[in-house]
Amino acid sequence: MEASAILPILKKKLAFLSGGKDRRSGLILTIPLCLEQTSMDELSVTLDYLLSIPSEKCKARGFTVIVDGRKSQWNVVKTVVLMLQNVVPAEVSLVCVVKPDEFWDKKVTHFCFWKEKDRLGFEVILVSANKLTRYIEPCQLTEDFGGTLTYDHMDWLNKRLVFEKFTKESTSLLDELALINNGSDKGNQQEKDRSIDLNFLPSVDPETVLQTGHELLSELQQRRFNGSDGGVSWSPMDDELLAQPQVMKLLDSLREQYTRYQEVCRQRSKRTQLEEIQQKVMQVVNWLEGPGSEQLRTQWGIGDSIRASQALQQKHEEIESQHSEWFAVYVELNQQIAALLNAGDEEDLVELKALQQQLSDVCYRQASQLEFRQNLLQAALEFHSVAQDLSQQLDGLLGMLCVDVAPADGASIQQTLKLLEEKLKSVDLGLQGLREKGQSLLDQISNQASWAYGKDVTIENKENVDHIQGVMEDMQLRKQRCEDMVDVRRLKMLQMVQLFKCEEDAAQSTYDYGRQLLQATVVLCQSLRCTSRSSGDTLPRLNRVWKQFTLTSEERVQRLETAVAFHSSAEKILQECPEQPEAFNEMEQFDEIEAVGKSLLDRLTVPVVYPDGSEQYFGSPSDMASAAEHIREKMKLVSLKKQQLRQPEATTPES
Repeated sequence: MEASAILPILKKKLAFLSGGKDRRSGLILTIPLCLEQTSMDELSVTLDYLLSIPSEKCKARGFTVIVDGRKSQWNVVKTVVLMLQNVVPAEVSLVCVVKPDEFWDKKVTHFCFWKEKDRLGFEVILVSANKLTRYIEPCQLTEDFGGTLTYDHMDWLNKRLVFEKFTKESTSLLDELALINNGSDKGNQQEKDRSIDLNFLPSVDPETVLQTGHELLSELQQRRFNGSDGGVSWSPMDDELLAQPQVMKLLDSLREQYTRYQEVCRQRSKRTQLEEIQQKVMQVVNWLEGPGSEQLRTQWGIGDSIRASQALQQKHEEIESQHSEWFAVYVELNQQIAALLNAGDEEDLVELKALQQQLSDVCYRQASQLEFRQNLLQAALEFHSVAQDLSQQLDGLLGMLCVDVAPADGASIQQTLKLLEEKLKSVDLGLQGLREKGQSLLDQISNQASWAYGKDVTIENKENVDHIQGVMEDMQLRKQRCEDMVDVRRLKMLQMVQLFKCEEDAAQSTYDYGRQLLQATVVLCQSLRCTSRSSGDTLPRLNRVWKQFTLTSEERVQRLETAVAFHSSAEKILQECPEQPEAFNEMEQFDEIEAVGKSLLDRLTVPVVYPDGSEQYFGSPSDMASAAEHIREKMKLVSLKKQQLRQPEATTPES
């Protein structure tokens, strides 16, 4: 029977062993009755449990039972005493019934326990609490009966619970550890037995049980040397004396079995870790040499454009992402293997090194393949980028060559020629760069078969090589066509420069020489098949301009001659002295000057009329107005001079 099973009953303190002893060294069993009705069944259970604690040797010395009836009724006391006959008749030597003062005298006369001694098997005495010391020493009595013995029922109960729990757990744990340790020794060479042992673990934590046992033992040993509050030392309870060696024995056995168990666990953990590492290594190796290598085997193309190469790069990044997860496992496994190599046994070193070498070889080989593939795709992307740029340059140059030339002058032609030369030079550099990228890519492809795991890559490589060479040859042909067209365009534009030079010379030379130059330009235009200013409209325009120039020059000569005649005559008259009137005898000179001035003023206001009906004025309106004003001023001065000369002729007869 365990205390935990009847804990609610034991907490009621229906009976207890205080640890006190009578003069015959028999244990004292106390039954404190109370005012409430005591359950005989619960009391019987309590007594059964308490009497199971002492050893057989201790039981042989008998028990002294103190039935405290001071707070109970006589019939209850009587029932308890009679019950002792059935519960512990052989172990009870004396029953002391503690009575209340002068309360049971009349009832006792009806039942004398001493007369029933033979039938009961033990002696029963009625005694007051203050007279118990006649039978039991005060130091063996609790304070309830005027003694000095200290007893804490809940403390005792808690210790019993701890002791019983420790005993139960330690005994069960010892059996489990012995089974594990013995099974590990016997089945060390048998995989099946070892796998069974790996799944078998103790039901409780050995460390916790050991700690509980040490705390319990420390508490039991400490009570031996502690004294009561009054300073009087006392002996521990008999159950405590019995518990100490039992706890010590259990602890020794537990430590021994637990030490063996730790070694078994260490060996088991090492073997388990080694097997797990081996399993993970094979998982990594099998994936890298299986699905991982197959992924790379199916990726041989380099694409035929930038977009295709980028798509292949994205696919390769996905493959790398899957590989990176396994490479992370490889790093972790390599660290675990290194740790085991540093602390492992010699018998495991060979196996661990073999696993490490196998794992490293496969991972490094796969990583090299991934890096090679990535570099190949990057080179292909650069090749297609250069090819696309060169193609765009050739398209731009071809588009420029396909547009008909209609320059305005020789300077624009020179600028166009310069732009053509620059574009052609850029195409040359682009083609050179394409050849370099293509050759580098071809060199990498030629090395691709070195890690093909025996796979025939001739077909795949031939397709890639043909594509690269085809792109470079196509660009070379396109460039050659553009160069031929540039040569033709260059010759044509140089002839145009000569054409514009002829036109400029024709505009700057005489009419006859200009006609000869224009006739030469017409011949050049016909040979160049171009439409220029000399193709049909320049020569008629030259004739028209020449006629306009002739009319304008004649009109200009006439106006200048009239202006010279007017100004010279006017200046001559204005500079003559008035004392010489004989020089002005004829007034017709003044009239002639006035007529010339009026004619000159009329010519200034009249434009030159060309044969086609168009008109042209000389100078701006402000210039014409200024010239007319100057002529009028001169005419006023001539008129004033004329009047001055007439006045003397009118005054001469009067004098």
